[in-house]
Amino acid sequence: MSDPISVDIPHKLGLAGARARIDRGIGKLASFVPGGTVTEHRWEGDTLVFTLEAMGQRVASRLEVLETRIHASFDLPPMLRLFAGKIRDKLTRDGGKLLE
Repeated sequence: MSDPISVDIPHKLGLAGARARIDRGIGKLASFVPGGTVTEHRWEGDTLVFTLEAMGQRVASRLEVLETRIHASFDLPPMLRLFAGKIRDKLTRDGGKLLE
């Protein structure tokens, strides 16, 4: 695997507020990978570990919730690496929607 896509998403919700918003909007996570669906998710402390499936591929993903930002990381399989730039751009542009 290549380096994961990583993006920091700033917020002003505090740790608990950001985590609660992510909990309510788990379905929004799938929109960051074309044709994606969240198939598994669990919290490990303040990190949401989840799996997206798209185009028959599994994407191991994490959202680390911090006091003023969320660190999003997606490990793309070889077939989906073709979309790495678009996925990174969408995360950068629309990542804040995870917190709405």
